[in-house]
Order: sequence, then structure tokens, then C-alpha cells
Amino acid sequence: MARFTFRLPDIGEGIAEAEIVAWHVKVGDRVEEDQQVADMMTDKATVEMESPVSGVVVELAGEVGDQVAIGSALMVVETEDAVAEDAPVAAAPVAAAVEEQVEAETPGVPDVVEEKPSPLQGRGLGEGDSPQAPSPADVRLSPTLSPEGEREIRQVLASPAVRARAKDLGVDLADVKHDGQHVRHADLDAYLRYGSGQGYHAPHASRARDDEAVKVIGMRRRIAENMAAAKRAIPHFTYVDEIDVTALEAMRADLNANRGSRPKLTMLPFLIVAICRTLPDFPMLNARYDDEGGVVTRHGRVHMGMATQTDAGLTVPVIRDAQDMNVWQLASEIGRLAEAARTGKIKSEELQGGTITITSLGPLGGIATTPVINRPEVAIIGPNKIVERPVFVGDDIVRAKLMNLSISCDHRVVDGWDAASYVQALRKLLETPVLLFAD
Repeated sequence: MARFTFRLPDIGEGIAEAEIVAWHVKVGDRVEEDQQVADMMTDKATVEMESPVSGVVVELAGEVGDQVAIGSALMVVETEDAVAEDAPVAAAPVAAAVEEQVEAETPGVPDVVEEKPSPLQGRGLGEGDSPQAPSPADVRLSPTLSPEGEREIRQVLASPAVRARAKDLGVDLADVKHDGQHVRHADLDAYLRYGSGQGYHAPHASRARDDEAVKVIGMRRRIAENMAAAKRAIPHFTYVDEIDVTALEAMRADLNANRGSRPKLTMLPFLIVAICRTLPDFPMLNARYDDEGGVVTRHGRVHMGMATQTDAGLTVPVIRDAQDMNVWQLASEIGRLAEAARTGKIKSEELQGGTITITSLGPLGGIATTPVINRPEVAIIGPNKIVERPVFVGDDIVRAKLMNLSISCDHRVVDGWDAASYVQALRKLLETPVLLFAD
């Protein structure tokens, strides 16, 4: 027998450490080569760590939420034969699901399992019991209530690793929201971050819930750190103005009615085109500020961040060279990035390098927003909900579709006059949408 120390590899993002966001094994478990053992969170994505050897786990490096330095021990495995310390290590990046915010997505029907297992025991180096290996079965049946109150039987699809992890955590998979055919580790992670509020609800019951302490880890912790740093370092100010989008909405409806096989157009591609066309006259907005160096880099190209809300929290995929795209190309790229993130195929480089960000709550947009700047950028634009109201046109009262547009800026770099002038330039294009397509 020999002991193999699995050291956290360099994931290739220039990071010094990564956070443990999930363990999929315990001390005493037997692992096979290439079996997923842990999820590690970097600044940009979650990376699935796979065991390079087969054997029995004898030590784990810390608990969920702990930071592990690159090159330090992540797991110690007792193997039957001696294994070289430099055995190859697999690390497959995955990303939190990203939803396009302009249009809502209908959640899938949750599945259920038969049993509610015992709570998770603490983990530590050299600690842990020796639980039984998980059942190889992927499918179980269990009764649940349909919305009409009738009992019916549903299949639960989950890998043995997911099912075993849910059992260890005391989680009923019936409460875990998921979009695909199977409950995945990412679905379980999202449930753990936000509690049972996003899972299955009984159709009629309404009862008080016990208080719970939820450790801030993974994506939620990254968001907390980034938002705190942005508010702490950046003197924000927000300017809001009202825009008449009646003509733009009519144009969008006409284009969608004749789009053929092209993607459906939301308001977002039109806003991005307008932003890109006006930024050359306001270079101080398409910029990044280096706090330590005291240097502002004004970018000539527009790499548009698209802030989106997911089950795991807020994330910002980036549309590269948005200034070179028309509304149809932008709609395709928005859909591609959203789908890639939903299926865990988004790349790390697609989540970084933005020069300005747009954020929208879609139909929940409210009257006005005061968005937080995506540091080190210096501006973020927030369109709000479109509402129909009566307005005066000369002596006449007409129906108009109105939308408030917010912009938050870094007052170290952008003056209030510049922000207001920029929104007025945007307003001109959006209220006369034919100008969006003029040379």
C-alpha cells in the first residue's frame, strides 16, 4: 500500500489559490481514477477536480468555503501500488448557468426521491467516517403531489455521485430545481446557496420556516467581494432619463414578424447597437481604471459585458467587438453565450475583458435602477421596464411606450455633464431608430 498526495494543479488562469465549493467524496470513500472529487472556484469559473488515481481517501484539505493554494495538498489517497506524485491531473472547467435577462425562462418540473438522509458530517484532514459506497442506480421512483393534488409517480434522474452527495447533505432531490434531464452538481450547488425556496412548493400549504445560517461561499462570495470592492473604491453617481421607445418597439415588432430563421430580437441588441454608435464621442465611458497605477485606459473597441442573473448569482459574459455586429448578429451572440453558460460550456475568457456593461431586469425592471459598476470598468447602463402612458404631443394626447434608462459612472473618471450628455445621445438614436441603421 502507498499514499498518493493529490496537489491542486495550476488551472492556467494565473491564480494563486482556489476555493472549495463542494466535496464529492469523504474520508473513507473509495475513488476511481478520473472520478470527480471536488469543485474548486476561481475568480471566473468553477473547475471540477478529478482524481488522478484509484484508492481510498484518507485525508481532505479543509471544508467547503476554505481556500487552497496552488500546489498544496487537496486530497491524500491510499493506493494499492506506488504512484508518482506528478501523475496527470484532469480539471474540467464548468460555469454557472447564465440566463438572458430580457426574457424569462420557465423552470422545469422538480423530481423527487424516496428518502431524506442524515445531515452532512464535518470534514477535515484525517477526519471522517467510512460510509457505504453510493448505490449505482440512477433512477428511483417516489410519489409526489401534482399541481391538481393527485398522487403520481415521477422518475428521478441523477448520477450516483450526485445522489450520494445529496444523501450526505440531507437534501431531498425533490426540492432541487434543474433545467435538464438530470439533477447535476451545479443544480445542487445552487440549491445549497439559496435554500429550499427555489425548489418544489406544495400547492396549498403555507407554513413558517426555521431560521438557517447559510455560509457565503463560491459564486456568492465572489459576488460579495467584487460588489464590496466596487462600492468601497468607486465614488458612484447615477443619472436617469426617460426615453420614448414607441417607434423602436414598432420597428422591433416588424423585424421579428419577418425574421425568417433568424433569432428573435429583444430590446437588448438595439440598445447595444446604440451604445456602440455613441461611445466614440464619449471615450471616457468605454474605459477601465487602474486604481494602483492611476491610469485610465480608453478602449477603441467595445467588449460589452452583459450582466445576467442566474441561480448561482450574478455573472457577466462578454460580447467581443460588439461594435462590429448588427442586431441579428448580437441576438445570435447573446443566445450563444446564454446557452453555453446554461450547459456549462462557457469558456473562462468569455467571462472577462469587458470595457462597459449593460444590465437589465427585463420585465421586472421597475421605475429606475442604480446599478453597481463592474470594476475596473467606469460605467454601467441599466434599461428599465417599458410602460405605456399618455403623453402630450403638441395639443394632442397620444399613447406612448416609455422606458427609463439609468447610467452609473465612476466620478473619478466621468463627470455628471458627460453622463447626461451621453444619455441624451443615446436617447436621440433610440427615439429615432432608423438612425441605428444609417451609415
